Amino acid sequence: MKKYSKRFKVFVSNKHIAKVIAHGKVLKIFNIGENCTGFWNTGHKNAGNENTGNMNIGNKNTGDCNTGDKNTGDCNPGDKNTGNSNTGNKNTGNYNIGDKNTGDWNISSCNTGCFMTEEQKISMFNQSSNWTYQEWLCSDARHLLNQISKSVVEWIYTEDMTEKEKTEHPTHKTTGGYLKILDESECGQIWWDSLTDRQKGIIRAIPNYDKEIFEQITGIKTDI
Repeated sequence: MKKYSKRFKVFVSNKHIAKVIAHGKVLKIFNIGENCTGFWNTGHKNAGNENTGNMNIGNKNTGDCNTGDKNTGDCNPGDKNTGNSNTGNKNTGNYNIGDKNTGDWNISSCNTGCFMTEEQKISMFNQSSNWTYQEWLCSDARHLLNQISKSVVEWIYTEDMTEKEKTEHPTHKTTGGYLKILDESECGQIWWDSLTDRQKGIIRAIPNYDKEIFEQITGIKTDI
């Protein structure tokens, strides 16, 4: 259909126009508030979509005076902040100039605390490490761990099924088995067994690596 400046066409069929509605009236219909530029806003003077609050420039903000997207709070010039007056992204707290902080008044990133000027080191395997969280995010070990599949299936033949499995899957008598959905620890073990020795070495080189803690958390046995 042709575009008309500042107007919307409402069709009842492919050939006949039922009604032409002015652009301003359409905005008023979709918005609860005044002077909003966008759709589905609840509040006043929002420039964007799906804002709940006032004077937001962006989308999906809950609060007032945000410049950015998906903020919960007030006066955030950034994205995905939960808090107030953050200059940065993904902060949980207030007055942070930086990203991914949990706390207040931090001017660096990825901190859990307040009044931090430098990114702190993180604990790993219940001990202090020499890595920052940003170093962990960029590490080969984390990249490898993120490759663990969560939806691995395996065909189990009737002769390999337990009595419980046979009871739960009676169709095995005609199909010769059943498709088993593996749990996370089983998926993790398959992932580990598929790694090369070099890749296993990357995991074992994580600061403070402890195979017992690793198995407790992931269910993966690394010494078999």
